[in-house]
Amino acid sequence: QVQLVESGGGLVQAGGSLRLSCAASGRSFRNYAMGWFRQAPGKEREFVAAIHWSGGSTYYVDSVKGRFTISRDNAKNTVYLQMNSLTPENTAVYYCAADGSYNTLVRAPVYWGQGTQITVSS
Repeated sequence: QVQLVESGGGLVQAGGSLRLSCAASGRSFRNYAMGWFRQAPGKEREFVAAIHWSGGSTYYVDSVKGRFTISRDNAKNTVYLQMNSLTPENTAVYYCAADGSYNTLVRAPVYWGQGTQITVSS
């Protein structure tokens, strides 16, 4: 079992930045690919970013490339999402996710956190 707890959400004005954190517990955090998804009001949940267990490979949805950065610190069992140049369109509940496969995580992760609300004001 893997447990995921997100933090760092909140209210920010357009153009601002936030960093989300996801603390993981379990026997083999280091062996899991990690990622972030989001769900905006009236929209389906969508993939945002993923990172390989080694931290050597990352993948982003086109809409956040150049603005969002995913990283991980295996010593702290934590994955991060740095979000810069935020816009109201980024308002959503953001979910941390984990999976044993980098490719599978992008489509349908096995483990999910409870989510954290990000609200970007105009």
